[in-house]
Amino acid sequence: MAVTIALFTRDLRVHDNPALLAAVREGAAVIPLYVVDDRIVGSARPAGNKLRFLSAALAELDAELRCAGGQLVVRHGDYVDAVDRVAAQVHADSVHIAEDATWSSRCRLRALRERLERRSCLLHIHPATLTAVDPADCVQHRPDDEVPDFATYFRRWLAAPKRRPLGKPTELIVPRVDSDPVPRFDELGDALISPQLAVGGEITGRALWRGCTADRRQPRGRSNGDLTREGCARLSPYLYFGCLSAAEMAYHTDMATTDGRAFVRQLARRDFHLQFLVARADIARSGDRPDERQAQDPVVVGAWRDGRTGYPIVDAGMRQLAAQGWMPERARVIAAGFLTTTLRVDWRIGAEHFRRWLLDDAASDRLTWQQAGRFDPAAVGSAERYDPDGDYVRRWIPELASLPGSEIHRPWRHSVPTSVYPAPITGTVNA
Repeated sequence: MAVTIALFTRDLRVHDNPALLAAVREGAAVIPLYVVDDRIVGSARPAGNKLRFLSAALAELDAELRCAGGQLVVRHGDYVDAVDRVAAQVHADSVHIAEDATWSSRCRLRALRERLERRSCLLHIHPATLTAVDPADCVQHRPDDEVPDFATYFRRWLAAPKRRPLGKPTELIVPRVDSDPVPRFDELGDALISPQLAVGGEITGRALWRGCTADRRQPRGRSNGDLTREGCARLSPYLYFGCLSAAEMAYHTDMATTDGRAFVRQLARRDFHLQFLVARADIARSGDRPDERQAQDPVVVGAWRDGRTGYPIVDAGMRQLAAQGWMPERARVIAAGFLTTTLRVDWRIGAEHFRRWLLDDAASDRLTWQQAGRFDPAAVGSAERYDPDGDYVRRWIPELASLPGSEIHRPWRHSVPTSVYPAPITGTVNA
């Protein structure tokens, strides 16, 4: 009996999963496999929010596989060794896996291919599984071209072929094979967790997507980046872990509507980040600011992390990050620009804080921090543009809720006691 392995990575779903469907079609039996890499989970800097989201996503994936008569097979340990042991145990003919652009993933795939070749087991890599389109369809004309601006990339992305979404397998035959239990969070790490963290998984993600689809039919907010209109942006963690398919979402989004085109543009921007800013880490980590390494004041850094800078629009975003492990893109931009430009703090400190708490793409965060020094440092001006009525700040800084309208962005005008809310940390403000 021919046996294949569907190796899950950041494609934790059964709907529109090219690697899973190809493995099911090829083999009389299939092993749906996920490897918990102990070197990542046991790192000295665990990202607790991501670990808890991951454990819930794996549980929902296992539930979906069981509905088709299968189950998720889980192994712990070195990634390549674990896959090789399962392949040897079931005499697998092939392994199917999603293509990933990250440098570490590509190195891992090379090592896995070499190991599997020793036992005549083929490795099949499936593009457009983590992204909406195949990155090969958006490449530059010459290999030495610089990374294009996003507008250029978006034109290529729109012209690239879009595949039709795939169905989910209706029946799975999984051979008897040893499996570790589907890991719970307490087995994956002990880092701090946001109290309002979203539940990970395909079942939850698809329900949220259906709700967001209805939201997109509502009128748009006052301006692009309105902090009170989170909408489909809340799906970003589900895209990051592959609980949702970017290709499926792009296919089903109506670009004839203003909101639909804006959403598709965000999917394209995510592909752009993954293709150019993760695949080429040198781009993301290079900087053009002459004094990137600056002396750090732990009191200043702590105030920024805790949402106690005295600038409500900055503090609201940082408090949402701590509470939910997520914040709107515009709030990230404001917080990053304030840290690096106004507080003159090394961007790496902010990037590390975001890495520890945020659930979603590291790729877009790298771009945020690479460009942080270019952002408008006027926190009050940003607040008036993106939170004109103060509703976003009012939600996350309830101690200022009594201030009227946009005046919530200037608590220093209203003699708010510092015991209630701190004075601006820089000592100077744009009144």
